[in-house]
Amino acid sequence: MSPVDILCLGEPMLEFNQQPANAEGRGLYLEGHGGDTSNAAIAAARAGARAGYITALGRDAPGDSFMKLWAAEGVDASTVQRRADAPTGIYFVTHGPDGHAFTFYRAGSAASRMTPDDMPAEAIRQARILHISGISQAISTSAADACFRAIEIAREAGVTVSYDTNLRRSLWPLPRARATIHAALRMADIALPSYDDATALTGLEDPDAIADFYLEMAPQVILKLGKDGVMVADRTSRTTLPGRIVKAIDATGAGDTFAGNFLARTIAGDTPIDAARYANAAAALATTGYGAVAPMPREEAVRKFLES
Repeated sequence: MSPVDILCLGEPMLEFNQQPANAEGRGLYLEGHGGDTSNAAIAAARAGARAGYITALGRDAPGDSFMKLWAAEGVDASTVQRRADAPTGIYFVTHGPDGHAFTFYRAGSAASRMTPDDMPAEAIRQARILHISGISQAISTSAADACFRAIEIAREAGVTVSYDTNLRRSLWPLPRARATIHAALRMADIALPSYDDATALTGLEDPDAIADFYLEMAPQVILKLGKDGVMVADRTSRTTLPGRIVKAIDATGAGDTFAGNFLARTIAGDTPIDAARYANAAAALATTGYGAVAPMPREEAVRKFLES
């Protein structure tokens, strides 16, 4: 493969997103694509970065669907394995008064069977940023170890490591999640926690205290505050950017959209604040449609929104 700017690692999953019931009251689901780091790779590609993906897929129809998706989106899939002995995962998104909820069917998936020996060392060394998430490590012990190995390869080569906490309590016990995620963040250059994740992982509620906590681990913290915006912090300064007002209907891939756009703009040479401002706008736009991938905006739409 040719070198990419941003190489993401994790599990893609075929998505079925709940739609409003029809006239007969039947529940309908819209098929789409999800998986947090796959979403981030696509968002980065739509923002103009050269993005690639490390994962394993089943030799099945959902796996074929992802290969077609990445080809259409310009995401390099040369580091994707195909396995005949394991399926591609799927999940359902439902919507209610408390927001969106996920139901996963991923036990024994191809991605969950990744091991440290499966990590494409040369591709990682040639990238500029390696992006991983808590979900990448939550799906199995071997996948967690694979992520640590990928981080080690990146650090040895001077490749920037980005880590999004993306805590999913249904995947692992909180003490184990806390230990694993924080161990990875101590090896990262960019920490991308959300406020909800951070309160669960740290027990803290004040954004400044959360930023201080994670700055003990990583030199740059981008704390996603949802509708309240984003805090950009390093060990000498911090800035909070306000949220963008949109008519939101589905926040499924908003955090992943933020991550991909932030990393893409970082690669393009933006300051962290400018990159976060751009990513904040992109993430807001991503909530105005259903599904993780379909509503992700391209650069023209983000620029227009920023000017409005």
